[in-house]
Amino acid sequence: MNVKIGETEIEKKILFEIREDWLASHREAPIDPAMPIIDPHHHLWDRGARYLLEDIKGDIDRGGHNVRATVFSQCDSMYRADGEEKFAPVGETEFVNGVAAMSASNTYGPARICAGIVGFADLLLGADVDAVLEAHLRAAGERFKGVRHCSVWDADRSIKSTPLDYPPQLLLDAKFRAGFARLARYGLSFDSLIYHTQIPELTDLAKTFPDTLIVLDHVGIPLGIGAYAGRHDEVFKTWADNIRGLAKCPNTRVKLGGMGMHMFGFGFETRPKPPTSEELAKTWRPYVETCVEAFGPRRAMFESNFPVDKRYYSYGVMWNAFKRLAAGYSADEKAALFVGAAQQTYRLPM
Repeated sequence: MNVKIGETEIEKKILFEIREDWLASHREAPIDPAMPIIDPHHHLWDRGARYLLEDIKGDIDRGGHNVRATVFSQCDSMYRADGEEKFAPVGETEFVNGVAAMSASNTYGPARICAGIVGFADLLLGADVDAVLEAHLRAAGERFKGVRHCSVWDADRSIKSTPLDYPPQLLLDAKFRAGFARLARYGLSFDSLIYHTQIPELTDLAKTFPDTLIVLDHVGIPLGIGAYAGRHDEVFKTWADNIRGLAKCPNTRVKLGGMGMHMFGFGFETRPKPPTSEELAKTWRPYVETCVEAFGPRRAMFESNFPVDKRYYSYGVMWNAFKRLAAGYSADEKAALFVGAAQQTYRLPM
């Protein structure tokens, strides 16, 4: 089971503070604004900080990019307060499916927000997770696409990226794998939030379950803080080797984003002004090019990770950076990176 640890007001501020006035100090006109985009990874919540339908719609509108659809990723939001604990995460799917229905009405603009939903089910339940997966599918029908079960862990316990604490080697745990094995029978994918040192564990999982589609979130988070600060070249080499190993498994995909987060150690949030899209592209290029070379553009997809990454740059500037990074690819490759890979991975009716 996930273990909640002390989530202080300071920790909440570190992880989720958004400074709208700081973001507004740098705006950019959208590059190639007609290019279609699917954003395959964002969150919605209302827990002190609020990020709901009107908030992501506002970011999309202000950014000026042609976002056609989005995929929601679990974030422990709106869990049921009553009933069996194992069914609590179904409340998140019920909540997000309501947002998706609102968006599908076209009342809130052409972007289909939450066209796909990735929720949480405790895979440590083993075969008993079936009831939870079926409840998610009843709640959202074809919009429910998969499960994200985070498992971030490092020996340096000062490295913190979620308000939950996970045990080491969760992806190798026999109970976890018994639950993981149930995903394929429902046609559900698996999203993984891990650090770069854990990628070999995910590779082993992918080899063991070749019929389950596995998505690595946030390029596998090559760590740049704590024990890894000042070790960029060493970390990059280990990360790149691990990425190439994972990419050899044809049932894997990678999300290109989340690279503003404090765990990377880039420190965008400490600057007097937000970074420009040119600065972001320069910083991110080695990671994006390594992933695209390893996975190919049809198995890699740009993602926003908003509102988490909104602490570091605005939505429009971020997509400009991605477009700068994709400038050297062919039209077909761009279409895959911005739409096709996400559409295929999450079976979106676009």
